[in-house]
Amino acid sequence: MPKMKSNRGAAKRFSRTGSGLFKCSHSHLRHILTKKSSKRKRQLRGTTTVAAVDTARVNRMLPYA
Repeated sequence: MPKMKSNRGAAKRFSRTGSGLFKCSHSHLRHILTKKSSKRKRQLRGTTTVAAVDTARVNRMLPYA
């Protein structure tokens, strides 16, 4: 049986934490930033965890994460 392939797009966007959750960065912080408030841009910094309903989907895309 050959090894399963990881989804490379997902591998660049998600990483598993020590507790088994997946962390990712926020969206909407690449362009068209002038109309977004400073508070909104500030809160989009850093990382967040993937929602519980999406964890199984990310898990399937990253079998060895």
